[in-house]
Amino acid sequence: MKDLDQFQAALGLSEEWIVVKTEFKAQEKRLDIFLDFAPGTQFPCPICGTKSSVYDTAERTWQHLNFFQHATYIHARLPRVDCKTDGIKQIQVPWARERSGFTLLFEAMIMALADEMPVCSIADMVGVHDTRIWRIIEHYVNKDVDNLDLSKVQNIGVDETSSKRGHHYVTLFVDMDTSKVVFVTKGKDADTLKAFKEHLETHKGVVDKILEFSSDLSPAFISGIATYFPKAHITFDKFHVMKLLNTAVDETRRSEQVQEKGLKSSRYVWLKNPCNLSQKERIKLESLSCKKLKTGRAYRMKLLFQEVFTYSEERAVFNLKKWYFWAMHSRLEPIKGFARMLKKHWNGIVRWFKTKLTNGVLEGLNSLVQAAKARARGYRSIEYFKLMIYMVAGKLGRVPT
Repeated sequence: MKDLDQFQAALGLSEEWIVVKTEFKAQEKRLDIFLDFAPGTQFPCPICGTKSSVYDTAERTWQHLNFFQHATYIHARLPRVDCKTDGIKQIQVPWARERSGFTLLFEAMIMALADEMPVCSIADMVGVHDTRIWRIIEHYVNKDVDNLDLSKVQNIGVDETSSKRGHHYVTLFVDMDTSKVVFVTKGKDADTLKAFKEHLETHKGVVDKILEFSSDLSPAFISGIATYFPKAHITFDKFHVMKLLNTAVDETRRSEQVQEKGLKSSRYVWLKNPCNLSQKERIKLESLSCKKLKTGRAYRMKLLFQEVFTYSEERAVFNLKKWYFWAMHSRLEPIKGFARMLKKHWNGIVRWFKTKLTNGVLEGLNSLVQAAKARARGYRSIEYFKLMIYMVAGKLGRVPT
């Protein structure tokens, strides 16, 4: 009896339930714990809470946390009660959620492991099929998504990430004030903004309260924001803008290296800032700078453009206008192409000096997402991928214990 009392205490059972028997099978590495209730025991109705008599029972089994290396299962007669108000209802046991074959503690362990391990590895470890693990994850993540309160959301970052090889993407929407993903949807077109609008309104959010979007220069995102969030401003990610300018510098180099062979294998010399160059790269840059190359001119223009982001708004706007005039008269076609882009997206680029919003937060979250995808070697479905994004980048799916 002492052993049964210890299991009774360890399981934290309510007063209606008692441990009546245990079976330990060393060769099978299995422990079975049997629960029951005394004749005449009444259980609260799951609807109104009124203590009611048992109508009938059905045998049920739940997988529990391992007892050392032994798989552990809880068995019980699950009652239905006959409530005078609500009729015959299935009761809810305190150790498991409804229609689950696992205890709450087992599910809590699964959700904790899913933050760090691929689902297939967890399934192998606990000895169940991975689809059952995904059902646990789906339940808790979707429950948290359903309970999201987006009423205070004002600043949103939007970016796409690949779900698998090829042109398969999902779009992430991040609350820039909490740095958490609040919505994930398939695709990367303007309709993703429509889907986010519907998600926002479903979760107490207000479209007109969204003041700022941080985005790259995706035409689809720009169009979607203008259509579905007409009162919001867009801040174009300055790192994406600099990436486009770096591309223009590299295009200038590739065009010029046909005549200037010394430019070959010098790509990263021109893409890096001077302070990040190695000694060998610094020597290479100095030797090429003496030749009055078009690439060298494009590189100096890049450094001056980059420096603008250290200025105050008024000074920055003034210098950007001067830089644009210089670029359009530079006779460097890739740089002129960048300058035309600058003019086209002027308001969103200079908006940074007010908001200081960048997609750096999204890039960090995307790194976590891609690391999880790499550990899992991909996901069978895009729905599984979305669940994992909500877990690792939205911190959703926590199990109450």
